[in-house]
Amino acid sequence: MSTLPANAGVQRIAGAFAGSGKRAALMPYLMGGFPDIDSSRAIGEAYADGGADLVELGVPFSDPLADGHVIQAAGTSALAAGATVGAVLEVAEALAQRLPVVLMCYANLVLARGVERFAADLAATGTSGLIVPDLPLEEAADTRSACEAAGVALVPLAAPTTPDERLHAIGAQARGFLYAVSLTGTTGERASLSEVFAGVVARAKAHTSVPVALGFGIATPEHAAQAADAGADGVIVGSRLVRAAGEADDPAAAVREVVAGMADALRA
Repeated sequence: MSTLPANAGVQRIAGAFAGSGKRAALMPYLMGGFPDIDSSRAIGEAYADGGADLVELGVPFSDPLADGHVIQAAGTSALAAGATVGAVLEVAEALAQRLPVVLMCYANLVLARGVERFAADLAATGTSGLIVPDLPLEEAADTRSACEAAGVALVPLAAPTTPDERLHAIGAQARGFLYAVSLTGTTGERASLSEVFAGVVARAKAHTSVPVALGFGIATPEHAAQAADAGADGVIVGSRLVRAAGEADDPAAAVREVVAGMADALRA
């Protein structure tokens, strides 16, 4: 396992997991710039008010290969409304005053700015971590080094189909937490998942020393509780909340209610 020294982002993320007061830390996702920049900031604030421990902040991108139709549509809408990387980083800076922010950004946007500059910009906003879903392990060294130098946790993903040897290598490099994908396919709400959670979480935990957060498909308080029952250290909820924000006249109020229900389930 990796024995890298702690950095500021890692320490803040670790504190959020350890101090959540829940069976698993709650990490809701929001799309930066959806429905617009100001509203996305209000949604993030509502997450904090509702009991979130961390927040995953997505940067809209034209080809979001890991995302299902709900988050894809939100990203398309955000881009059409003029969202930029810089504007989303301003949202990150505001939210980081209240809870750790982990930015989810596709590799093209990181490389276009340059990995050193991108990592430094994250650190300047107080962002704690970075998830790059289309950055494979073999190509992550430069980004990992830049994040480490800037004090930002580079958080990798592991799929249910990841072979044990590769999972071990991913787990050894994980910083902050390991994002365990609960199922094959893209993000999106699912009706039933509990039967797969235990195996996914157990495999991930066997190959890393950092917390394991479970995501993809988690849509209800029952799912959140089942993830905690399966031993997940964190629960990531995305499409359910993005859909609620898109359907509501008052997006912040709508998502706060959903997040509060998830938080209550994780305290039970």
